[in-house]
Parts: sequence; structure tokens; C-alpha cells
Amino acid sequence: MDFGVFIPIGNNGWLISENAPQYKPSFELNKRVVLEAERQGFGFALSMIKLRGFGGKTEFWDHNLESFTLMAGLAAVTERIKLYASTAVLTLPPALVARMATTIDSIAPGRFGINIVSGWSKNEYDQMGLWPGDDYFAHRYDYSTEYVRVLRDLWTTGTCTMDGEYFQMDDCRLEPRPTGHVDVVCAGQSDRGMRLVAELGDHNFILNPGINEPLTYVEPARRLAAAAERTGRDVGTMPLFMLIMADTNEQAWAKWRSYHEGADVEALGYMSGEGARDDAGTTVRTINLPDGAVNLNMATLVGSHETIARHLDQAAAIPGVTGMMFTFDDFEQGVHDFGEKVRPLLG
Repeated sequence: MDFGVFIPIGNNGWLISENAPQYKPSFELNKRVVLEAERQGFGFALSMIKLRGFGGKTEFWDHNLESFTLMAGLAAVTERIKLYASTAVLTLPPALVARMATTIDSIAPGRFGINIVSGWSKNEYDQMGLWPGDDYFAHRYDYSTEYVRVLRDLWTTGTCTMDGEYFQMDDCRLEPRPTGHVDVVCAGQSDRGMRLVAELGDHNFILNPGINEPLTYVEPARRLAAAAERTGRDVGTMPLFMLIMADTNEQAWAKWRSYHEGADVEALGYMSGEGARDDAGTTVRTINLPDGAVNLNMATLVGSHETIARHLDQAAAIPGVTGMMFTFDDFEQGVHDFGEKVRPLLG
């Protein structure tokens, strides 16, 4: 079972609360987190890309680093852990991203992959004049499919010629090429998003509501497995969990209640307004539900280290699950405690 950390490239991580740890992103913070993850045997670290935050009293995600340059820096100071950068497909041409990936692969051979972000927050792209119009919501995964095909062609053959609906490539060249296979991951929750991963990707990150309900991931894992069966490819499901841990269940729940009571309602309101533009069934609709939205409504596990281990064993038993990715309220302490106090208890 492969474990990964969703590193804090944006301020305050994934807790939209005045009572949660408040911090700004930096290379030094993320280096400490990733080096600790490597020491604790984590298999990978992934950084998102966010181009405009939600505001509010906490200025949630108003402060963000850039994903590829951050991961290039981390590639140079790590030895074993795999690193995934995120590309917002509306902002960077795929031929350039293919070359960026090759460059980072030369720093960390075989340890780099790319997370495909199709884009759902109109204001992120409107501010730069890059939003193609609201009809993009309906065809963004078609756009992303062509995008990934360009990447795959360049990495595997060094050339790409394509007369697509969204990309026209005329004997586009890439040399040198990566030292090996470059993983492509996504977080598609809709059937169309999962089809993209089933056709061209390697892993799909899934997020679903619920507190201490790891089996909430049974249904999306089943849908991805069905999509992969149709394409005949081996694609893994990786659930995403927020871990709120302490020595006892009571201490962990006290932290959770404090975070919930301090929810930044202004930032949550902005997120709700942006998410309402999108179609039902997509990632943003999943993270935009009201219950537990203080942490974007990814599945949350709250409890002692023993309780967390028990829930993770349940998730690991779900057919199709090949790994898990975690966020923490306190990343440095959380990564350490997971490695020292939770992982030894896993079945």
C-alpha cells in the first residue's frame, strides 16, 4: 500500500478555519514536510496548483507557491520519494509541460509525475484572460484528454503530430526524453473524469464526504474499476483523507470541534459560489457540500492513532485501492506521528 502526503503549497493547508494552524507556504516548510515523509517511508508527495484563493478572515489559499518549481526544488533535496506536480491545463501548453517534466526527471530520475487539473474555478482563469467560456465545464475532460495524449506522444516517441479539436501539433519535438514512464494522475470524480484516467492515466485520487466513514470510497472505487475494465488498463484508486489525530479519541475530537467552530464562513461562501457554476458529479461538487466543509469535505478520520489505523485498514481492503493520500491539520507533526504511531498498527 502506497502512502502519500498532499503537501501544503497553499496557506493553512486544507482547514478553512480561524482555529486551525495558520501559516504561509514556503519552500522550507514543504521541504521539512517532504523530508520527514521520506524518512517515514511515504511513497509520494503531491502539490496542487491554485491561482486564486477564497479570501475570508483566514485569506484561505490567497497565498500559494507554484507547483513545478516547488517540486523541482524538492527533487534536488530528496532521494527516494516520488514527487507529483500539478498542471492547470488552461495555463501551460502540453509540449512545455512535457519538457518541464523531463527536466525534473533529470534531477530525480524515475521519481516525477504529473497531476492533471482540468480547472473548475472560473475566477482563477478570468483574472488572466484565460477562461474559455462557461461551455468549458461540459468539455474540459475532452480538452484534458487531448492534452495528455500530447504528453504521452512526446515522452514515448519524442514527437507529436495531432490535428485535434483543441490542440494542433505539427511534428512537435522533445529531446531528451524522460528516463522512464512518467505517471499521470487525476482527481476526476465524474464518470467522464474517471474515463480520462482509465484511458491514459495511472492513478485516480478520490474524495468523498464523511467523518470516520472510510467505506464511503467503495462506490467511487467501483466506478473507476469498471472504467478501467472497459479500457483494459491497470489503474489504481487512491482515496484522500484528512487525518485529525491525537493520543486519545477525546483529544482528537476536541481539535475537530474547535476547527469546526472556527470555520471561516466568508471563505466557504466564496467557494460555494464558485462551485455552483460547475456541473453535478464533479470534483468541485464533491468538495462543496455543506457538512464538514471546514476541510473541503474530503473524507475525514478523527481519533486516536489506534482508531485511525483501524479506519485505514478498512479503506485498504476496498477492491481497487492501491494507495492513499493524506492531509493533516499540523503537517510536520502529522507526518511524523503517522509514521511513528499509526503505520506500525496497520494490518
